[in-house]
Amino acid sequence: MYKDILVHIPTERPMRPVIDGSISLAAGLNAHLDAVAVGYVATSAAYVMEGGAAVAAVFEMERESAVERAEAALAVFKCEAVNAGISYTCHPLGAMPGDAVGLLGEMARLHDLSIVLQPDPAQGSLDNDVPREILFQAGGPVLFLPYTFHGAFKAKRIGICWDGSRLAARAMRDAAPFLARAEEIVIIAINETETAPDEVSTRNLARHLGRRGLSTRTVNLSAARSDIQPTMLSLAADESLDLLVMGGYGHSRLQERFLGGVTRAMLEAMTVPTLMSH
Repeated sequence: MYKDILVHIPTERPMRPVIDGSISLAAGLNAHLDAVAVGYVATSAAYVMEGGAAVAAVFEMERESAVERAEAALAVFKCEAVNAGISYTCHPLGAMPGDAVGLLGEMARLHDLSIVLQPDPAQGSLDNDVPREILFQAGGPVLFLPYTFHGAFKAKRIGICWDGSRLAARAMRDAAPFLARAEEIVIIAINETETAPDEVSTRNLARHLGRRGLSTRTVNLSAARSDIQPTMLSLAADESLDLLVMGGYGHSRLQERFLGGVTRAMLEAMTVPTLMSH
């Protein structure tokens, strides 16, 4: 069960989707919610003036201003959390972008679930980098909420995106608390005969979940690789799914993070809350 949840509250992007979604989820699960917001310190702040003491003074002024921006974002969260009567803690941070993403990744490792806002490729913001880094660094499930999301979060109808891979299996296991409470579970397989060996077929997945007392239905589809993500989202709309569960594909190269094609496309065009594990 998710009893200790982390939510990232953006300071440079709309915050209402993650505030509404995380608080309603925490209330439904009787979970504690740690809300963290980051005011970003300009990386050039340390080079404004020469001299150790002068540099330190300028940097501290910038950091204090950044913390104030984080506190302003968390004030909105706190008001809603108090009204909902949930257990929560607020963490305002002021840090340079590189330090911030590392710290948030570390915080996520000691939480059962992390909640973030879907990145918006059309908007240049440091808050766009945080969700991807948390996915890579958390070591656990990350719930992405679309920036069009509004209202209370629910997960009555869940779709498991299944290809038999280690990451898909990890996501399926990490979603166990949601699956146990779901009213309907749809196993979604695309091009299964090409991607999943018989040992990890949808048939065997359904049998495994059945032994856990979970009833499932399987939908097998075919699609070109470039159409996999829109096919999944189209099915999610047709099935009125509340949540998708999928592996978060990606790798690190030269200290940079690269997302797999389907994962990247999903984050760019997400229309339904999606739980990912890397």
